[in-house]
Amino acid sequence: MEQGNAQATGYRFDDVEVDARRHRVVRAGAELALEPKVLAVLVELLRHAGDVVARDALLDAVWGHRHVTPAVLNRVVAILRRELGDDADHPRLIRTVHGIGYAFIGVLETPVASAPPASQLPPPVGPQAAPSSRSQPSRIPWHVVSWVLTLLAIMAAGASGMLWLRSAPPAVDAAASRSAIAVLPLANASPAADQQFFSDGLSDNLIDALSRFDGLKVIGRMSSFQFRDGKDDGRAIGAKLGADYLVGGSVQRVDDTVRISAALTRVVDGSTLWAEHYDRPYKDLFALQDEIAQAIAAALHARLLPANTVAAQSDRPPGGSIEAYNAYLQGLKYWHDQEFRTAARYMAEAVQLDPGYAVAWAHLSGAWSTVATFWHEAPDVAGEHMREARLAADKALQLAPGSGQAHAARAYIAVYTFDHRTALAECRRAVQLAPDDATILNGCGFVLAQIGKLGEAIRLREHLLSIEPLYTVNFFEYTRLQVASGRLDEAAKYIRIGESLSPPGSDVNYQAVYVALARDDAKAALDIATRMPAAYRDAYVMLAAQIGPDRAAADAALAKVLANDAWSRHGLNTRSYLIAQAYALRGDADGTMHWLERASTPDFLFLLTDPLILRFRDAPRLVAFCAKIGLPPPAESEALGIDRIRAVLAKGR
Repeated sequence: MEQGNAQATGYRFDDVEVDARRHRVVRAGAELALEPKVLAVLVELLRHAGDVVARDALLDAVWGHRHVTPAVLNRVVAILRRELGDDADHPRLIRTVHGIGYAFIGVLETPVASAPPASQLPPPVGPQAAPSSRSQPSRIPWHVVSWVLTLLAIMAAGASGMLWLRSAPPAVDAAASRSAIAVLPLANASPAADQQFFSDGLSDNLIDALSRFDGLKVIGRMSSFQFRDGKDDGRAIGAKLGADYLVGGSVQRVDDTVRISAALTRVVDGSTLWAEHYDRPYKDLFALQDEIAQAIAAALHARLLPANTVAAQSDRPPGGSIEAYNAYLQGLKYWHDQEFRTAARYMAEAVQLDPGYAVAWAHLSGAWSTVATFWHEAPDVAGEHMREARLAADKALQLAPGSGQAHAARAYIAVYTFDHRTALAECRRAVQLAPDDATILNGCGFVLAQIGKLGEAIRLREHLLSIEPLYTVNFFEYTRLQVASGRLDEAAKYIRIGESLSPPGSDVNYQAVYVALARDDAKAALDIATRMPAAYRDAYVMLAAQIGPDRAAADAALAKVLANDAWSRHGLNTRSYLIAQAYALRGDADGTMHWLERASTPDFLFLLTDPLILRFRDAPRLVAFCAKIGLPPPAESEALGIDRIRAVLAKGR
């Protein structure tokens, strides 16, 4: 196959011609009316045809990453497939690489010369995918997209060629005293490549099953799945994951037979403690899964937790339907790929096949509530999807009152709709029921932060650090909470750790700007801002300029963003929130509220952890605004306003 390259401006494949310079795509002689961002993603994939392009790389190249969720990218890829006549389940042109990114796999004719990277394409002039926004110009919608299962990012640290920590993060949790085991993704040995979802699903199941044994700390999938097809030896993998033991192997499904080879090795010396090969009828899959988990646990002298706890958190259909389980695993695959509409379709199939399938109902709820909140749907459509999410969550809870995932699904709906009391109660119950579930820790970490419970949110994130030592989203969320708590040195340390885990060439982390702003260090803030992605550089420069000594420069930077209405024309109300933050830095309460009231609902989800906005926590207009939209009173938030943070810093000098 002829490969794409950075020098091409024209590409031909199938009946499609792409002219990147003129921003034209023609298929079968008819020009396609592609949104600018859709075209930009296509060009980026064509430039690297044959290679996998990580999600982060696409988000960076096309959007500047920081204000866009991976869900927006998924939407763009879905549009591309539709317009190009491709099929996600049987791709000819664009292949999803589970947990990593996308690859153009079509046959290119000889490319024509020199196309700019997607980030250098002219600004869009028509409708485009509107990125979800947050209360801070951060990765918030990305996390939220992460929320309800691994909610999960995304995700961010899944790309190959990753920079690793020189040493593991410090132990921050009592769980570190337990034996740590990591389940590496079982290799798909099936003849059909589309069976990857099945081998990944069995790996997930084994992680869940081992988590139900006392005395074991099981590393989460976000971290262990980064070693898919990796070249590291066991000792290196163990050091990076902080694991004492590794489980690896392969899965092959042929017709009605499943073959699994698995082995348990000790990291310190590479010795094999247990190994076995199984060849069983597919109908006996559940019994086989139990047998493998029990054999591994027995080799480590671990004891199973009480049976009622195990049953409540199980991912199996209670009716024993293999077909329902197969649909669930496919839904889980699309969930982790953040293709939530497709995930919902498979979860709906699972519950249709087994109406008592509580965990599938919980995931169905999470998929629809995420789409309803962040997919920029028409109000009536979003309302219907949220209604479906509520029904599914209620059904999950009715079927399994002791399920952490069911309570978490209720919590996410509550926080999306600003019912903070229900969100708090449901998250506390979810964590109580499933204290080591990384998905729940991640999702409820967001929920607790959103309602101002920083202490609890930080404790969940610290526990998650011990379970998911390589999950970059968690590092950056942890730093955001540290900034809001005024612990700027701690925040800076974890920013460096998170950046060391990010793929080479990743952007400067946005949270570093807020550390500099909180320190009232205009020079550092401006230096960081000027290195931010071009798409949002003006906004960060605007924020940095507001604390500088040059008032004319501050006014000019603000005026430049005010004059650029491109975001507003495309429905990106994040611009309004950023301008509100700028006025907050200027100490202008009325200006802050003027723009805050024009922002969009997703922006408000993290308002109570924003030190800039919270400098006016006692202002009547902000108090009234929070009451109107359903947030707790700002005074109840444990986050500090920027003035308080600076006062604490000054006192410590």
